[in-house]
Amino acid sequence: MTDTPLRLIVLIGSHREGRFAPTISRWFLGQVEQYADFDVEVIDAAEVGLTAEGPSPTASLPMLEAVGALAARMEAADAFVVVTPEYNHSYPASLKSLIDWHRTQWQAKPIGFVSYGGMSGGLRAVEHLRQVFAELHAVTVRDTVSFHLAWERFDEHGEARDPEGHARAAKTMLDQLVWWATTLRTARAERPYVTQSTGI
Repeated sequence: MTDTPLRLIVLIGSHREGRFAPTISRWFLGQVEQYADFDVEVIDAAEVGLTAEGPSPTASLPMLEAVGALAARMEAADAFVVVTPEYNHSYPASLKSLIDWHRTQWQAKPIGFVSYGGMSGGLRAVEHLRQVFAELHAVTVRDTVSFHLAWERFDEHGEARDPEGHARAAKTMLDQLVWWATTLRTARAERPYVTQSTGI
């Protein structure tokens, strides 16, 4: 356990009507509750209302104000977990928009993934996201939590049918996230992260 709780933001990437994301997210937040290391906040891509186009000089004032408020919350985070479905072998446009509206907020911070979908369990979405976050100078943890045929993995009350197996996967990912978040928070405090060489 860290001396000061790590500020963890759980990002819910799905935005479609009738989405399965609330079931997955509730289950995962229940796993996080077992960690005293984390102070948790949820950001739902379906609720923040960011346009799919990403940052633009012609963005409306309400949009820029919404982005500014969201950016401050994300800047304070020590780590992120992205909850994502798989749409057409990749991740949702709503999630890409949320990512693209921010930049420095991701840098030198760890990101974990909880994915869900059909036979692939959303893992193709995760592999695409790893490339995106690498470009943003974030660190993605190796292990993930994935739900193959997700709607069959939960009962009518939203309870996992294999609670022990899924809990083990979550613990592995969260243990890695705690290590990276603690290490990178210390590193950022001791030496500000730079994204490019300043030359000689």
